[in-house]
Amino acid sequence: MRPLSRPTRLLAAALAAAAVPVIALTGGQAAQAAQAAPVTVSAVTAAPEIPDSPAGRQLRWFLGAPDRAPLSESELAEHVNAAFLAELTVGNLNAFLGHVRGLTLEKLTEVTPTALTGTGRIGQKAAEIRIRVDAQGKIDRLGVGDPQPQIPAAPKSWSELDTRLRKAAPEVGFLAAEIDSRGRCRTVHGLAADRVRPLGSIFKLYVLGAVAEKVRDGRLSWDTELTIRPEWKSPSEGGLYERPDNSTVTVREAAELMISISDNTATDMLIHTVGRKAVESKVRQWSDHTKGNIPFLTTKESFLLKGVDYPRHARAYLSRDARGRRAYLENVVAGLKLTDIKEWTAPREIHTLEWFGSPKDVCRAYSGLAKLYSEPLNKALSASDIGIGLDSAKWPVVWAKGGSELGVFDLAYAARTAAGRTYVVVPLTNDRRKPLDEAKVAPELISLSRGAFALLAKS
Repeated sequence: MRPLSRPTRLLAAALAAAAVPVIALTGGQAAQAAQAAPVTVSAVTAAPEIPDSPAGRQLRWFLGAPDRAPLSESELAEHVNAAFLAELTVGNLNAFLGHVRGLTLEKLTEVTPTALTGTGRIGQKAAEIRIRVDAQGKIDRLGVGDPQPQIPAAPKSWSELDTRLRKAAPEVGFLAAEIDSRGRCRTVHGLAADRVRPLGSIFKLYVLGAVAEKVRDGRLSWDTELTIRPEWKSPSEGGLYERPDNSTVTVREAAELMISISDNTATDMLIHTVGRKAVESKVRQWSDHTKGNIPFLTTKESFLLKGVDYPRHARAYLSRDARGRRAYLENVVAGLKLTDIKEWTAPREIHTLEWFGSPKDVCRAYSGLAKLYSEPLNKALSASDIGIGLDSAKWPVVWAKGGSELGVFDLAYAARTAAGRTYVVVPLTNDRRKPLDEAKVAPELISLSRGAFALLAKS
């Protein structure tokens, strides 16, 4: 989580509201199953021959659409799922098509009847194309973005995993665990799994938990409309930060954006909506490491403390107790301006002014979220698998959240097997001296996580 850069993500902003329908992570919601059974993914390495399938027919239409944009609402409605179109809006989808004008397909890399992934180009720039259709054959997932990095081969043993993880960063933590029928995290393998680390945007799991609890208790609805107040805006690429002041968004969409593209404005709006203390309650419930998380910072407050007249405000804040820190946020930080932030290029206060937790804490958060299950919560958490690419026939449910800032790169996955067993994998890495090379660390952590799930399935 950083003010002027992107969170870890693959697809363009047009993908933000998309999600894969999956069954719940824990028992009790089995009836809310996916609308279509998992199918085998096949790799295509020859020149692209687009299949005559529901996804293939929509891909042909999509490849021709950018050069004709803007398209009429009626044409878009013929090809795009109604709910997806409503969330994206006709204007935003046409703007997206304009940005990918000249798109060509070079190769298909993943093929199923309802989903296709391929590589292509926009002019001289390489691109990855993803499209998925619903049961009626209409597009409900669409994105064009940078090609995924090559993922190294997965480790074959816990020993190999540990060795590679230690090389990824100076400070690391790891947990591979099973969530049992009582919601307890049973460690299968760990490396400093109890040690507190900076979480980056993984902290947004606590915010989602506070929202889901308010909805469960009838004090909030997923369909409640929130106003995008200018004083609540927090810098991030895409998302609500770029929408007009005083426009509205539902709690449902804000939650999806908070998780799927790590939208900072959506996050802060939800914190203000449920109340800071409601989020702190989830931290106390799900974490053994509340120190440093109380008071629970908004993303805007974090940016201001680290970026305005540093280190004066950061030092003044950190020198106070919890009560004094709350007063400093209210009386001083609230008056600071985002326009006064000066960017930084090295890790800054990542062990003192961040959001904190251990790999075991993250597992407990996933367990708690599973107990608060609802379709909107599931949709948010399953919107992106952050590149792990587990076989959907073996792992029909995948929840994912990542977090990063200079010197921090973390991943957190929860996945359910077809047999109903739920596992959590959490690699946390940081370097307090210099930025991590995400181009190397990200593929490696994805590989290690993929291997951990394979080892867990054998346990």
